[in-house]
Amino acid sequence: MSELERQAGPADTPGAAAGATEAVGVTRPRAAVTPRAERAATDEHLRALADRVRAESRDSATYRRLIATEDHEELADVLVAPRHPLWAREIAAYRLGSAGDRRAFEALVLLLNHRDPERCVSAARALARLRDPRTPRAAAALATNVLRTAYALQPVRLLAELRAPESVPALIATLERLLAPDETHWRVALACVEGLGRLGDRRALPLLRAARAHPRLSGAASEALSRLA
Repeated sequence: MSELERQAGPADTPGAAAGATEAVGVTRPRAAVTPRAERAATDEHLRALADRVRAESRDSATYRRLIATEDHEELADVLVAPRHPLWAREIAAYRLGSAGDRRAFEALVLLLNHRDPERCVSAARALARLRDPRTPRAAAALATNVLRTAYALQPVRLLAELRAPESVPALIATLERLLAPDETHWRVALACVEGLGRLGDRRALPLLRAARAHPRLSGAASEALSRLA
């Protein structure tokens, strides 16, 4: 078991994260973004990541080197070499993924399902930029895993952003089981509602109408329905 797998928390189903990394999907073309805008966003997110892990790394020389290096081979080595701490693997995976280097894919998928919400957010950002065709299937597998619902928020949001063929079926399946009156994962349900509204697929209409009956989902469901009208 890798350091990422150990720190992500216990796997509730055998091979759940591994199965997600093996899945392959096809994404639809995304709207063009200027290189300057992409660099600015990446720099901002990298600064946020650097600020977050500085204390964890004790501002070590390794931390400073991984934040600054432009050598993809050095970053890739961190992902495969033993005994690197989680913060080092996160920096390496984020930087490679943001640069479009698919060697980061498996590490980013594991981080997308991590028990630390901030690590999930950074992984989702890098995966969105990586544009690996395996990402939608992996995100769908994580979002629909019943025993990992507590960690499904970022996979759900990533699916809405990717607009892949897997997105709507996965969000519908996830939301459908989260509409029970005693369901505690309402934030994941809310993300599903918001995502289905953004995706604008009429297959979601019955479920969005049902979501209006839930106080915490009602406003978002009504807005989503107005987009589908």
